[in-house]
Amino acid sequence: MKLVILDRDGVINFDSDAYIKSPDEWKAIPGSLDAIARLTQAGYHVAVATNQAGVGRGLFEMATLNAIHDKMHRAVGQAGGRIDAVFYCPHARESNCGCRKPKPGLYEEISKRFGMSLKGIPCIGDSQRDLEAATAVGGQPMLVLTGKGAMTKREGKLPPGTLVFKNLAEATKSFLKE
Repeated sequence: MKLVILDRDGVINFDSDAYIKSPDEWKAIPGSLDAIARLTQAGYHVAVATNQAGVGRGLFEMATLNAIHDKMHRAVGQAGGRIDAVFYCPHARESNCGCRKPKPGLYEEISKRFGMSLKGIPCIGDSQRDLEAATAVGGQPMLVLTGKGAMTKREGKLPPGTLVFKNLAEATKSFLKE
């Protein structure tokens, strides 16, 4: 099985320091929906692993998070793609849970759900915590410079072997051999 794991905010859609708190605030980064469609058409299963502390902080309800994800699924579908599963951590940073990236809990859950090792699986994110979670499970960390990616690169603490790309479209080209 071919699998890719994507972070949501800053990779698929524009990020906000004030959180994406409604479907209206969710806006796709140009090229990201087409990139997911190309992955789907190439036989990849696409999983999203996203921290959503806004729920834990009381900034929005689970119903709103579900509505945001419904909008994302529809937008990806209209582009000809599919997201097979969305895994999210709704906890605030202070909860010290095992599913909040950089801890690998979300990735471990993806591994269980798809019944496969994540060794070498492309894991695309825009933050240090995305890269650390990917590395913890043996995934291939891939940094995109959208969202917080440029700042993450400037900080210079990338795990060994991290690949860096302009955006999701460029990252997918690298392993689709386009």
